[in-house]
Amino acid sequence: MLMPTDTFFTRRRTVRRYSDRQLSDDTLRELFEEASHAPTTGNMQLYSAVVTRSAEMKRRLAPMHFGQPQLQGCQAAVTVCADLRRFTRWCEISGAEAGFDNLQMFFAGVLDAAMFAQQLCTAAEGRGLGTCYLGTTTYNAPEIAEALSLPQLVVPVTTVTVGYPDECPADPGRLPVEAIMHQESYEDFSDSRLRELYAAKEAREDSRRFVEENSLENLAQVFARVRYPRESNERFSESFAAFIRKAGINF
Repeated sequence: MLMPTDTFFTRRRTVRRYSDRQLSDDTLRELFEEASHAPTTGNMQLYSAVVTRSAEMKRRLAPMHFGQPQLQGCQAAVTVCADLRRFTRWCEISGAEAGFDNLQMFFAGVLDAAMFAQQLCTAAEGRGLGTCYLGTTTYNAPEIAEALSLPQLVVPVTTVTVGYPDECPADPGRLPVEAIMHQESYEDFSDSRLRELYAAKEAREDSRRFVEENSLENLAQVFARVRYPRESNERFSESFAAFIRKAGINF
């Protein structure tokens, strides 16, 4: 079922449970074609994407994504990478020296990969498919890179699961536009204004349940202490930074 264009973006949902309906190779290729027209730095397309469809490879990748069920339930898992290798090698065989093994160009590759991934999601959802980002990709980048045979200068950035939905997720809620839209210069909100902007999010039934289940005082503590604690953030940051350097990117 195609989503109405006038409410496409406000009604889209992340889908984590998929039906057994098959996603054809032709449809997947068409999605890639559409996604490849996303904005890109200097029209260089500093990204590549590895498609995982086999049950065996999904099982291999599953622990690297902490067993999230949408990985094994989807019709295709797409690992999107910042790829500085292809362009660098093209320059080399063309008698040009590409200085792309640095933080500036790596970040360009990350932006390119992110824009491709989002356009892939939009293209898929426009055809009635469901998608889900796996933010765990960078947590275990070394293991994922080994599993997918990623060479030097290719770094996994995110993974998108794709399939036909077997659920209709509820509206997850978003912050009001006033929280993210700044006019002319950044407004560093006062404490009282911040509380106002997060009030609706904190008042949601699922938010209150998260707080109660974790025996905490508020939703902010759930995010900071349970979901994304400092010690985990720092451990995965160190691992990812080391992997990026090992992949040949200097910073």
